[in-house]
Amino acid sequence: MPIPITVRGAQLLKAELNRLKTQDRPAVVQAIAEAREKGDLSENAEYDAARESQAFIEGRIAELESKISQFQIIDPAALEGTEKVVFSATVTIEDVETGIQQRFQIVGNDESDTKNNRISIASPIARAMIGKTIGDVAEVQAPGGVSEYEIIDIEYI
Repeated sequence: MPIPITVRGAQLLKAELNRLKTQDRPAVVQAIAEAREKGDLSENAEYDAARESQAFIEGRIAELESKISQFQIIDPAALEGTEKVVFSATVTIEDVETGIQQRFQIVGNDESDTKNNRISIASPIARAMIGKTIGDVAEVQAPGGVSEYEIIDIEYI
């Protein structure tokens, strides 16, 4: 099943994979070799830590390779002219009750980062926005009840 991701998100994950393979993996192999030189492995905390780190790195490499092979890269700039909220769109919304505006980009699960206004396509607010146009009001089920947000602007940047 294809995994939707933005161009930026794909670049970041590919860079992480490259770093793991070219820097982190060789460093942990070196750390294991140095720990082995210290003798008895059964009581060698450095060796155990290095092996745990190696297992994590190898697991992350396998995970990234699997995901990257399934990427469906979506370039928001290529969506210009679309009038609806879609994956990779940058949306400005206004809380109908408070008037507070928020701006965020809808991205894949692996690239969501709320501190940088990137929310996952799987989030309730993103799911409520998909398919809406400017002026539409989306209802979002939240723990405190239903919130309504009006779509103020949609950008494909």
